[in-house]
Amino acid sequence: MEKSSVDQLSYEQAFSELEQIVNRLESETLNLDESLTLYERGQSLSAYCAGLLESAELRVQQIRLENQLPKNEQDD
Repeated sequence: MEKSSVDQLSYEQAFSELEQIVNRLESETLNLDESLTLYERGQSLSAYCAGLLESAELRVQQIRLENQLPKNEQDD
């Protein structure tokens, strides 16, 4: 698992790494320091993914608004 800067990852890369972290935390016996390090990285990845999804949702809403007809043209 490569520990690149979170903001340099694509959504897919960040989500994949987050899944790997969850699997490791659930299936391996790790010492406290390793667990905390993984948990911290996982939190960063989770927040990053959530931010990317929120941005994508806002873009979709903006596109929908831009493509809507003005009210006076909708009645035709």
